[in-house]
Amino acid sequence: MPQLPQKSYSTVWLKNIADVDRAQWDLLAEPLDTPFLEWEWLYQMEISKSTTAETGWWPHHLTVWSRGRLIAAAPLYIKQHSAGEFVFDHVWADVADRLKISYYPKLVGMSPFTPMVGYRFLMATGENEVALTRYMVNEIEQFCRQHQISGCSFLFVDPQWRRLMIDCGFISWLHQSFTWQNQKYQSFEDYLAVFNSNQRHNIKRERRSIARNGITLKTFEGDQIPSAYFSLIYPFYERTNDKFGPWGCKYLKRSFFQSLAERYRHRLMFVAALQEENPDSPLGLSLLVRKRGRLFGRYWGCSKEIKYLHFNACYYSPIEWAIANCIHQFDPGMGGYHKIRRGFTAVDNFSLHRFFDQRLEQIMNAHIEEINRLEQEHIDELNAALPFAHNA
Repeated sequence: MPQLPQKSYSTVWLKNIADVDRAQWDLLAEPLDTPFLEWEWLYQMEISKSTTAETGWWPHHLTVWSRGRLIAAAPLYIKQHSAGEFVFDHVWADVADRLKISYYPKLVGMSPFTPMVGYRFLMATGENEVALTRYMVNEIEQFCRQHQISGCSFLFVDPQWRRLMIDCGFISWLHQSFTWQNQKYQSFEDYLAVFNSNQRHNIKRERRSIARNGITLKTFEGDQIPSAYFSLIYPFYERTNDKFGPWGCKYLKRSFFQSLAERYRHRLMFVAALQEENPDSPLGLSLLVRKRGRLFGRYWGCSKEIKYLHFNACYYSPIEWAIANCIHQFDPGMGGYHKIRRGFTAVDNFSLHRFFDQRLEQIMNAHIEEINRLEQEHIDELNAALPFAHNA
C-alpha cells in the first residue's frame, strides 16, 4: 500500500468554509464536472444558515495542507438525521436501533440537498491520488472514532472515485437516477424522432397546450437573468414543497437564492413561464445550474397550476436549450416515473458506506449484493418502458 510522507502534510478541520480562501478551494473544485462542490455554492449554504448544527447539517470540512498550500479537501457534515440526503438509509438506522447501536451522529460527504452525481475528494493536480486518498480516509476514521460517530457515508459519488474508495474499504450501494444524453441532436425535432409515434404525438400536444394558454417559455442565462427572479424563486420553491406536506424538501432559506445573484449567476439558468398580459411577472420559474457540457435541474415552482407547465419548464425547454448549446448531459433531478415517459433514461448512481461497529458493517456486507441486484433489476425495468421507437 503506497504511503504518504505525513510529516510534510497537515490536516485542518473547518466548521466554516469561509475559513479557507475561495481561490485555493476552487483551484481544486473548478476542474471537476460538478459545480456543487465549488466554494460559492457551499458558502451560500452555510451563510444562509441552511447548513448548520441547528438544521442537522453541521459543516466539518477536512482540508489537507502542504507548505501553506491547500492540496486536498473533503466537504463533510455531521448529521443528526437523514433528511435532505436523498439516499434513504432508514433501513440501516432501524437495524442499528434493533442492535442498540447509536446510528446518529454520522458523517456525510455530499453537496447538501443536492442529489447530483459527482462527489469526491478535491485534490490538487500532480498529487499522488491513491496515497493522499488513503491518508484522508485514515484521518476521517480517526475523527469519527474520536467523536463517537457511528459511520461515514459519501453520497452521489463520482464513478471513477468510487472504485478507489472501494479499495479503501467502503461498501458500494447502488441507487437509481435519471439522465438525458444528447445523441448529437441538431434540433428538438431530432430528439422527438427517437420516440414511438404515440409518445411523439403526446409531447407535441403537451408543448402546444402551453401556447394555447397564452404562455411563453423564455430562457435566461447568467447576466441576462432579471435580478427579481432570485427573490421570486423562493415562494415558488416553497409552494412546490408545501404540496407534499411532511414529505416536502424545503431545506433552503430565502437568502440562499437571493445571494446567488451576486457571485454565482454565471452558473445559473432560469426558464420563465411568461403570460402575454403580464410578461414581467412570471407565473412559474425553473432554476437550473450548468457547467461545461452538463446541465442540472434544481428547483421549480409556480403561482398557478397549469397542466403540462412543469414538463415544459423543467424538461422540454431545458432539452431544447441543451441541444442548441451543445450540452451533452442533463440531469433533471430525483424521482418521478413521468421522466421515463419524456425520454430520461434510468441510470445508476452509488453511495459509499463504512460503519465503525463491526456488527452493522457485517450485516450490510452480507446483504448489499442482493440489494444492488434488485435495484439493477428496477433500473432495467424502467428502461424497458422507455417510449422509444426501438423499444416497441
